[in-house]
Amino acid sequence: MVDPQTPEWVRDAVFYQIFPDRFARSVAVPKPRHLDEWGAAPTYHGYQGGDLIGVVEHLDYLQDLGINAIYFTPVFQSASNHRYHTHDYEKVDPMLGGNVALRRLIDEAHARGIRVVLDGVFNHASRGFFQFHDIMENGPDSAYLDWFHISGFPLNAYDMDKKPNYGAWWGLPALPKFNTGSPEVREFLWNVGREWIDFGIDGWRLDVPDEINDDSFWREFRRRVKAGNPDAYIVGEVWTDAVRWLKGDMWDAVMNYRLTRACIAYFIGTEVDENELRQTSLYPPGPPGGQAFGKAIERLIGLYAPATTAVMLNLLGSHDMPRFLTLARADRSALRLATVFQMTYPGAPSIYYGDEIGMQGGHDPANRGAFLWHRTETWDTELLHEYQRLIALRRARPTLRRGTYKIVAAAAELFAHARQLGDETLIVVFNTARSSSRIELNVNGLVAEGTVLEDVWTRQGGRVEGGKFRIELAPRSSLILATSHGS
Repeated sequence: MVDPQTPEWVRDAVFYQIFPDRFARSVAVPKPRHLDEWGAAPTYHGYQGGDLIGVVEHLDYLQDLGINAIYFTPVFQSASNHRYHTHDYEKVDPMLGGNVALRRLIDEAHARGIRVVLDGVFNHASRGFFQFHDIMENGPDSAYLDWFHISGFPLNAYDMDKKPNYGAWWGLPALPKFNTGSPEVREFLWNVGREWIDFGIDGWRLDVPDEINDDSFWREFRRRVKAGNPDAYIVGEVWTDAVRWLKGDMWDAVMNYRLTRACIAYFIGTEVDENELRQTSLYPPGPPGGQAFGKAIERLIGLYAPATTAVMLNLLGSHDMPRFLTLARADRSALRLATVFQMTYPGAPSIYYGDEIGMQGGHDPANRGAFLWHRTETWDTELLHEYQRLIALRRARPTLRRGTYKIVAAAAELFAHARQLGDETLIVVFNTARSSSRIELNVNGLVAEGTVLEDVWTRQGGRVEGGKFRIELAPRSSLILATSHGS
């Protein structure tokens, strides 16, 4: 397999996903009067008024957390709090502060070494999109008939008792599907992709891009985007295997939901809240246990070229699934163990806003609650410090970002993997059992006989003897073992 060319900076990135309406609200951005109270129970249609200047005002927090890249769900003018119903692809929503707010955000983020990736919704638009609205007004006389898949007139865009007589995402009349076979539509969407790269964003997360079943569309999209910025990151939302699009001529990576699913099965296991999980494409989560987890990881590592694996967007949560802590029925140990794995595995970790302070929430819209800046007493500060410590470790150790990868052990509740770069070897060991476990790892060929391995924080460790390393692991715990300076 030939390695595709993927952006170098993503190998060193730790992403933070922000849902703009719920992250932070600034008084500097004028708002409509009718907003839900900040922190109210989230609803499908209500706005709470978060904006991009609010993000700017909390860049210190994000920098202290240690992240160096932000992925935003859509920011363009829309008639929905999640903004996947795009009205205008050339205007940032005024409620978010408009284009001027995005300009300030990009400039201030870049000054801190933080990259900015936007969500591109190119499969479908909305009823409020100009060209679709023109068809609603002018019917068969519209100049934009071939922009969408129209099958009759008048358009049935609002009668919920009737199916839409045009192509629509999942049959939802609010989301008319673009006809990406139209030369005008293709040119329009390619230009949008390039325009915001020229504006200064660092890449695109593509919404349901597999539903544009046209490789030539994505090849040209990549060509235009990379011509504007060769280091731009193109990452697709695909919940299954994505080999077709990851050969170096379309996208750089995908959101690694296959990894998410495996992490749920191993780190949460049989305790998972199935009522929440079954509402997602992650159900069923797969068999629990370290052996099954090892097989799942082995398949993932073998699926893509190393240069692709190195830039996969590795997430434990997003706006499209219940929060990990909710799936784990508030078992913080499950999230902590999964995060240790996430931060020591190849690819770019992505944190869903608020997970680091213990936010909970079930399926949409409950997983999109407001970040309670004014109620720090609700934060899990111990968990927050754990995130800060893990991110700092990842950024301080190139081995965790660029080292080779090997599974060392996978059995019952035990899993261990190793990262190697130059003279450094790091071995990460997990015990998901609810009892302590005396483990023995075969490290022959990984570290030399007599080498002392110690946990990077507690200094708990031991010496390699006969090619084996033996150590006691506490219940629901992990160790990140490194070569002792004294060995």
